[in-house]
Amino acid sequence: MSGGAIPGGGAGGRTRLRLYVAGTSPRSTRSIESVRRLCEHRLGGACDLEVVDIYQQSALAGADGVVAAPTLVRLSPLPARRIAGDLSDERRVLDGLGLDELGLDGLDLLPADPEAASREALGGGAGEH
Repeated sequence: MSGGAIPGGGAGGRTRLRLYVAGTSPRSTRSIESVRRLCEHRLGGACDLEVVDIYQQSALAGADGVVAAPTLVRLSPLPARRIAGDLSDERRVLDGLGLDELGLDGLDLLPADPEAASREALGGGAGEH
């Protein structure tokens, strides 16, 4: 994954994604972390991610039809698909981008709250610390 352009992306069956964010806001940071986690853990690393700041590259955002941030665009495999808004729900992102159609729907998804999963794995329930 990279923060720059993806030369020849999509080769070898890799999924090519472009994440549009608005500056370095906390929402942008959370979106980047969520999508990177999705790429690494749910897509088995077979994913190229390009992060684009719409403030710095507004022409690229316009070319991809992006009018809001965060927006995640699946560039390949074609057809291109996009999803905007909260990207922390991995099932919603997989469904929205059609990645479940690519045979990835059998993957175990990470919970939206990794700390809750840690508590559950250690035998503690909600409200226990």
